Amino acid sequence: MAGVEGPVMNDSAVNVTLNDTEAAVAANASAKFVATPEGTAVAYGSLVVMALLPIFFGALRSVNCAKAKNSSDMPETITSRDAARFPIIASCTLFGLYLFFKIFSQEYINLLLSMYFFILGILALSHTLSPAMNKVFPASLPNKQYQLLFTQGTGETKEEIVNYEFDTKDLVCLGFSSVIGVWYLLKKHWIANNLFGLAFALNGVELLHLNNVSTGCILLGGLFIYDVFWVFGTNVMVTVAKSFEAPIKLVFPQDLLEKGLAANNFAMLGLGDIVIPGIFIALLLRFDVSLKKNSRTYFYTSFLAYVFGLGLTIYIMHTFKHAQPALLYLVPACIGFPVIVAVVKGELTDMFSYESSAEVLPHTPRLTHFPTVSGSPASLANSMQQKPNSPRRRRTNPSPM
Repeated sequence: MAGVEGPVMNDSAVNVTLNDTEAAVAANASAKFVATPEGTAVAYGSLVVMALLPIFFGALRSVNCAKAKNSSDMPETITSRDAARFPIIASCTLFGLYLFFKIFSQEYINLLLSMYFFILGILALSHTLSPAMNKVFPASLPNKQYQLLFTQGTGETKEEIVNYEFDTKDLVCLGFSSVIGVWYLLKKHWIANNLFGLAFALNGVELLHLNNVSTGCILLGGLFIYDVFWVFGTNVMVTVAKSFEAPIKLVFPQDLLEKGLAANNFAMLGLGDIVIPGIFIALLLRFDVSLKKNSRTYFYTSFLAYVFGLGLTIYIMHTFKHAQPALLYLVPACIGFPVIVAVVKGELTDMFSYESSAEVLPHTPRLTHFPTVSGSPASLANSMQQKPNSPRRRRTNPSPM
């Protein structure tokens, strides 16, 4: 018996050892994945293109948004006081999330966040697709009108809580966005993540307006310090970014050429590195429009500055093999280049005296809450929620933005 049991136990031990070794080799191979030069170029190039799209089109849409006559279509204006508080609130939010991930189960936190961003993503994507749907919707199909009305009280004390009007086009957008939302919720696929992320970024650039260039400098300057501290000074930013399963960042696989759509080694870019410079670039476009010179000098200058800053970020990150705070390079570029152009053209005073808030109605709601996650403004979510005491009027999209 003993002679028989010995070999059996040894074989078992050998099998366990081999299995452990194979698992360790597989894990080690995954951890040491090195992207090919082609895969790296495709990934970073795709991230740059995806970052530019919401900035360019969001800035264009911000001009029309600023001219909107309907109060429910008005953007939220960021004042200098809001901008000064932004880094402080963002830091508290970021560190709070870090503690949450350390104390509580990451699985349950991400489940709650997935449901939250599932709803917001559908609304944001619907709002993004609405202008395109208005152009492609067949004229032969009936476009019926609908109204969703909630009131409080009766008689003279009756008060409208929600008065939301929409049509068939809006329902089509909502239906398509819901399909993407279910795909994201069930599979967490990187393409679905990026569709939601692009929608959040575009809506942020369109609907969050800086009131003047000085406010923009305060905001970008504060977040410059915020980004550098939390990336270089601690591991908080990177930890939250990797733990936070929500469409608050754009991702693209570096092994796409090898694994196709099943690729899983991602390069990433936080939405904050798109939206924060993006709202400043959009401000400069509105300044260009206000000059009435049929020129977009400051918009194109800041846009090219963003490309330069983001390219520099990627180059340094790739060279030193370490996560980089993108705003470290984006902020000096996006502020410095337009200021130099303004000095050369003798329009520096005009630039800093320009008030974007003068283009909108006096009762434009102010943005008073700026939580950010991994450099990405969760304030997009705040701007997407209708204030409970302000009635909704006619809109062309089902999003409450």
